[in-house]
Amino acid sequence: MIRRATKTDLEALVSWAAKEGWNPGLGDADAFWRADPDGYWVDDVDGEIAAGVSLVHHHPDYGFLGFYIVLPQFRGQGLGFRLWSQVLAMSPARTVGLDGVVAQQENYRKSGFAYAHANARYGAKLLLDAPMDPRIVPAASVPTDALVAYDAACNPAPRQRFITAWLDASADASHGRAALVFRDGGSISGLGAIRACGSGFKIGPLFADSPEIADRLFRALVAGVGGGDIYLDIPMPNPEARALALRYGMQPVFETARMYRGHYPELPLRRIFGVTSFELG
Repeated sequence: MIRRATKTDLEALVSWAAKEGWNPGLGDADAFWRADPDGYWVDDVDGEIAAGVSLVHHHPDYGFLGFYIVLPQFRGQGLGFRLWSQVLAMSPARTVGLDGVVAQQENYRKSGFAYAHANARYGAKLLLDAPMDPRIVPAASVPTDALVAYDAACNPAPRQRFITAWLDASADASHGRAALVFRDGGSISGLGAIRACGSGFKIGPLFADSPEIADRLFRALVAGVGGGDIYLDIPMPNPEARALALRYGMQPVFETARMYRGHYPELPLRRIFGVTSFELG
């Protein structure tokens, strides 16, 4: 039986993702749920969740598909594709994006998705000093509408509920989460967040108007959590993002294919140094 997921179901999907090696953040489920409580679906078999998928609508014209998981014992029965197809068919969005494993690209194409570019996860054990720069301030000190507007400029459409929840959760130090803004002369020139995961910490988003600003935010975020295993998901068409990762000895550990169905968005990839989340974009 296909049905909308409860928050408890979503927490189960996050735990499945952890077992699959996706390494979600410790507090991700709360922010994901706040982004769109109607965006998660499961298929029950004999009273047990067998498969899950999310299609979160950040905006009426923009949705993002993720959490496409089938428990191992239910694979090969067509449950996942049935769930995927039914949920996708209900979306009114002009643009639907996803970050899919490379091996599934052909299957996604059959559902109308077109390849945009590769994203790669880079990782390394890091310990960095924070830059002494008064222009780097906590995101909580910046008006929410300014944060939403800056985030929207790096995405296909505004995603107010998600980024507000994401950055609010980032202020929760108990989950090893923090969000910083580079603010110069009253305007935002960079935005970055970091969160504790099952293994290490992930940085995302990392948006900046220049490579220098991205580097300063990156160092401040790493220093703020005391270092450790750090991961950054970068869009491969941005050579400066790759240069940042390599500068600190980070190496690629995982790759996804960013794909879109419907209207193809032209994003400022040179300002995107770190993807917010492979699950919600």
